[in-house]
Amino acid sequence: MLKVYNTMTRQKEEFHPLKKGEVSIYCCGVTPYNAPHIGNARPFVTWDVIRRYFASKGLTVHYIQNFTDVDDKIIRTANSEHTTWKDVADRNIAIYFHSMDALGVRRAEKYPRVSETMADIIAMVQKLIDKGYAYALENGDVFYSVEKFKGYGKLSGRKLSDMQAGARIEVDERKHHPMDFALWKSAKPGEPSWDSPWGKGRPGWHIECSTMSLKYLGEKFDFHGGGSDLIFPHHENEIAQSQACIGDDHSFAQYWLHNGFITIHNEKMSKSKNNFFTVEDILKEYPGEVVRFFILQTHYRSPLDFSDDRLKEAQTSLARLQTTQGYIEELAKKQGAGEATAAELAKKAEELRAAFDEAMDDDFNTALAISQLFALSKEINIYYQDVTAGKAFDAENFAKAKAAWDTMAGIIGLFEQQEAAADDGLTEKLMELIISIRQDARKNKNWAIADKIRDDLKAAGIALEDTKNGVRWKRM
Repeated sequence: MLKVYNTMTRQKEEFHPLKKGEVSIYCCGVTPYNAPHIGNARPFVTWDVIRRYFASKGLTVHYIQNFTDVDDKIIRTANSEHTTWKDVADRNIAIYFHSMDALGVRRAEKYPRVSETMADIIAMVQKLIDKGYAYALENGDVFYSVEKFKGYGKLSGRKLSDMQAGARIEVDERKHHPMDFALWKSAKPGEPSWDSPWGKGRPGWHIECSTMSLKYLGEKFDFHGGGSDLIFPHHENEIAQSQACIGDDHSFAQYWLHNGFITIHNEKMSKSKNNFFTVEDILKEYPGEVVRFFILQTHYRSPLDFSDDRLKEAQTSLARLQTTQGYIEELAKKQGAGEATAAELAKKAEELRAAFDEAMDDDFNTALAISQLFALSKEINIYYQDVTAGKAFDAENFAKAKAAWDTMAGIIGLFEQQEAAADDGLTEKLMELIISIRQDARKNKNWAIADKIRDDLKAAGIALEDTKNGVRWKRM
């Protein structure tokens, strides 16, 4: 039985989907005023694995992720670049997709934008006013009244009285309470605006996610996720708005999942601190699969310290699994029947596959799940060596082990970029030619040429390996 850590209850709970055979998920997306950094990427890689795991269990996954394309930061960027807010948002959304594609993150079912959901947002704000949870000021600003919602603070565990006493916010005498937050902001010169019952303006930050999640997933859905920095005020305010609007304290998201920060020297990575690395920059040095693997080697709720050394460690570890993947592809081409030489391997693979699921069922523990993949890697490597040493090949039982490997690797999201880069065998043919030239050089004792080919290939990320069956190559 799958158990997830629910931020709302601060404990692990058994997961029971609202609809049999389906899972509904809303994850807060990026504000595209800049290219996404590695900290932005963590929740999307995390949810990608969660979605894959649900799909492996036969569940239909409905995954929605928004873009906050109307925002103060986007407007400031546009003004500084002498362009439009839409140009800034479109450019960085394109970069986002390119970066996430490189990390193997599959596309959401829908990517709603604030600018495309304006009528729905205005309707929700009006409903909150009509129900007495919000109030409009003469200048066109609309605020949510936190005192009207009795459950305010239940996600973050904060008390309104404590928040008021310790509030470090600019005093705004127009508010009924210091913690009241904007649902609608009146138009200012040089800013984009839309018509509303309160005059021209644009939405506050929190109302957009409430509107979009309810629009695409309904009044009750299974999961709401994002970084732990969103617990307060963003997700707290979403709950207050949504449940007040619906009129049901048990509506909206049923499980709240929040990933930990990615840090630099144990300090949270953020654009405001200028201590961040964009995914684009990291991809210039490391393949996307390595970056993905680096993120998933740590449980999603734990902090993850980013460094070049940690990425290199991830690259080295992943190379071990890539070697096994190469062995599997080689053995899968063989024919064999008769002796059940892989019976024990198939049995072990089944056990490790079950252990993998057990790890994932414990709040999506990818770190522990990956360890099962390494254990199976070891078993397959041993079997490969036995077969190359002359042991009879057992195609039937090996296929069972391969199926377990493929399922586990598929959930983690490994080896797909190699498949995506398939080139009808051209790379393989070119490598065979290069290896043949190197072998001829060695045969003719032209060691300088042979060594140069080896060293240049290594610099390009390709290692040559001498085996009893000849020279093999692999990506490092």
